[in-house]
Amino acid sequence: MKEQNFKNHPRFVPAYHYVASLLLIAILIGSFINLAHSTKETVYSASLISALTVVSIIIWFYMRVFALKAQDRAIRAEENFRHFILTGKPLDKALHLSQIIALRFASDEEFVELAKRAVAENLTPKQIKQSVKHWRADHHRA
Repeated sequence: MKEQNFKNHPRFVPAYHYVASLLLIAILIGSFINLAHSTKETVYSASLISALTVVSIIIWFYMRVFALKAQDRAIRAEENFRHFILTGKPLDKALHLSQIIALRFASDEEFVELAKRAVAENLTPKQIKQSVKHWRADHHRA
């Protein structure tokens, strides 16, 4: 597997992010055009197709959101535990979830100091990731 770093760590699944999203948009547009051109006899089926398309888009969106929320909770617990193992104390409560998620890329050697810096300087997730010297890859992100 390719070595992970700041520049290549975002995960994009082309079939999900590009193909499925573009197909859903095309189906949505097509279903609304079909509904607009429907006759009295076909308006019911055209309405059902449009409604199913909207429901599909909602499911497609929340399928991703729910998976990421669950993973974010797991990351927070893992990084809090890692901090506790390294220092004997939990992570600072002032850290935002987005900062904790960014800290997961820091090696054990720089994790504690970077967590302190993140609180003291209110670093953004991007700044935290850019500050990581020894990248700890996360190949299991959803």
